[in-house]
Amino acid sequence: MVRIIGIDPGLRRCGWGIIESEGNRLRFVACGTLTPPIELSLAERLSHLHAGLRSLIELHRPEEAAVEETFVNAGPRSALQLGQARGVVLMTPALMGLKVGEYAANLVKKSVVGTGHAEKTQVQLMVKTLLPTADFKGADAADALAIAICHANHRTFAALRVSA
Repeated sequence: MVRIIGIDPGLRRCGWGIIESEGNRLRFVACGTLTPPIELSLAERLSHLHAGLRSLIELHRPEEAAVEETFVNAGPRSALQLGQARGVVLMTPALMGLKVGEYAANLVKKSVVGTGHAEKTQVQLMVKTLLPTADFKGADAADALAIAICHANHRTFAALRVSA
């Protein structure tokens, strides 16, 4: 059994979700959203993300992390800030000794829903179907759980390829 934290990076809302995976069985552990106060400076908000993720990892003890590769269609300032938040999201679990996988949004959707162009509502419905006890409020936590599910599926396939 492996415990996985999925993270949907964001500076305003950073979704996180933790699952356990054993073979093809998935079990919901916890999920939520980190929301650094917008009145803080950028450095303080990034520090808030780091501290929040560190606390979650210390509390739930995942062995692996999965992060969504972000696609930004906004202005350069927004893209830069999101990139900085993503850096914190990648760095924090790595500093704590976790393996970190990165997955494109289309691959996450395809792994959970079956199509890479699924709508957010379809992703949320499939996450709830795969993890019936999941108690998420909002798309960020659901997306993070979907990222963790994607990682669980792909790490299993990679292990099968190695042992074959």
